[in-house]
Amino acid sequence: MKSSTETDAASADAMLFATFAKLDRATLELEFDRLLAANGPALTRLAASFTNTPSDRDDLVQEIALAVWRAWPAFRGECSPRTFLFRIAHNRAIAHLARSRPRYPAAEVDNVHDPAPDPESGLAREQSAERLHRAIQRLPLVYRQVITLALEDMGYADIADVLGISESNVGARLTRARQLLRESLEKGK
Repeated sequence: MKSSTETDAASADAMLFATFAKLDRATLELEFDRLLAANGPALTRLAASFTNTPSDRDDLVQEIALAVWRAWPAFRGECSPRTFLFRIAHNRAIAHLARSRPRYPAAEVDNVHDPAPDPESGLAREQSAERLHRAIQRLPLVYRQVITLALEDMGYADIADVLGISESNVGARLTRARQLLRESLEKGK
């Protein structure tokens, strides 16, 4: 459930973005930059769930940014800016999958610096994250989509808007995705 601060911010965003047709290019650029800055890491993670290499991921993030920039002036505020962004990102990722063939059997995982003082726990966390990432990559696309968006803290309504399905379908897919992930991770132990 959203807090009143989040709801107020979403309302303010919707009011601002509802007047896009009247805004000048500089204002559009500022709002575009703000949206990408706030959601850049989430877009990178989303792109990584649809690609096998860091270079493909970076290319997909660039495609997403370009597609968002092109669609940005047409944003009418009928959904949150984040939902609008993820809908475009999802569509670009699907198009990317349709264009490309899997070239690598396993996904590469970037090494992430862990500032924790205990190297063993940091290694265990990295290995767990890598196992989870590989398990997500092995899921069928319909389950990979919902689990990736859910991991980005998107609610059922937003996920439904992004994927163009009902909220109850989101719940059913998430339940099945979690079950498949659990089974996959238990096999891998």
